Amino acid sequence: MKKVPVSSQSTPTLTIRGVALYQRLLDRSAQTAMVEDLRRVVADAPLFRPETPRGQAMSVRMTSTGSVGWVSDRRGYRYQETHPKGMAWPPIPESVLAIWDAVAGTERQADTCLINYYDGTARMGMHQDRDEADFDQPVVSISLGDDALFRIGNLTRGGKTESVWLSSGDVLVMGGEARLVYHGIDRIRAGSSDLLASGGRINLTLRVARA
Repeated sequence: MKKVPVSSQSTPTLTIRGVALYQRLLDRSAQTAMVEDLRRVVADAPLFRPETPRGQAMSVRMTSTGSVGWVSDRRGYRYQETHPKGMAWPPIPESVLAIWDAVAGTERQADTCLINYYDGTARMGMHQDRDEADFDQPVVSISLGDDALFRIGNLTRGGKTESVWLSSGDVLVMGGEARLVYHGIDRIRAGSSDLLASGGRINLTLRVARA
């Protein structure tokens, strides 16, 4: 078992519509170390701007780690074994896998981690994470950098929603009945964190993509 570089917190501080939030699970030193790990990842697998199947560029830039990575273009949303530039995805850093081990509550190990970078104007529309093969496995989300307004919806599109601000070091778990809730990022509170030298927010989402 890896040593978990996080605060000693075994239960969520907040649960919204079945989504568990561990606030400030990563202390500042753990956040800084994780960012350094991610810099090495991005050096090997650069950030790119995905497109929707309709050809619209997304406002986030992203890359992935693990045996497969998530991509989106005119061919659709999917996982594949190589970066759009052709190289294999780097391994998931141990510091990131340790968070999965701490909160996922499953014996299976994550096989992919999506890395999304939000500048001050980036957004993520309401969506479900449903490109994975096994919905019994959770999605674990890690926030680093600027605060983000996270909106949680329902298992079907539309209806009332609830929102919560996510801060640097927060970890979310979407599992069980909440695994397929619609969710998104409405806005970024630019300048709310000094963790990233250039500002903005990094969001990591660990998943089991393959059966």
